Amino acid sequence: MQQIQRISKTQNKTFDLVITAVLISLVFVATNFNIKLPISAKGGLVHLGTAMLFTISILFGPKKGAIAGAVGMGLFDIFGGWLIWAPITIVARGVQGYIVGKIAFLHDKKGTNLAFNITAAVVSIPVMVAVYYIGEVILYHNWVAPLASIPGDLVQNILGLVIAIPLCAFLKKVPYFKNI
Repeated sequence: MQQIQRISKTQNKTFDLVITAVLISLVFVATNFNIKLPISAKGGLVHLGTAMLFTISILFGPKKGAIAGAVGMGLFDIFGGWLIWAPITIVARGVQGYIVGKIAFLHDKKGTNLAFNITAAVVSIPVMVAVYYIGEVILYHNWVAPLASIPGDLVQNILGLVIAIPLCAFLKKVPYFKNI
């Protein structure tokens, strides 16, 4: 009996690892669907990775949201030519994914409450913007230049919110997501 329990725990850990890897991959791929913004000399992107981060955080909670957001978008920066941004992205998106998942799962809601889900995404946006702003201040040694990135960050997050909230409402009707 004890050996069966050990096998079951191992299978659960393996399944959890596989799910986490798939979620990271989804964020990475969604981030690749992007538009470079002409708003500043330093660049900037609007991409679907934010929608995927919101969706994963609402469906799977804070831990998986933080890991998928940080690693998925961090890998995009590393392999997409934005290497210098990777540490900032890892922190910003990890914290953002955690915040969204934590609020969406408050009071045992588990991402099922529309108001909590919207609030979760909205509350996470200023935190993400602040982390990127501070990161840019450090990179550019300038307090003014990073202000040019804020409109793109807001557009990206609003787009993510507009896509993720209805997608989550739809997916929460799927039996698999009812049991998370």
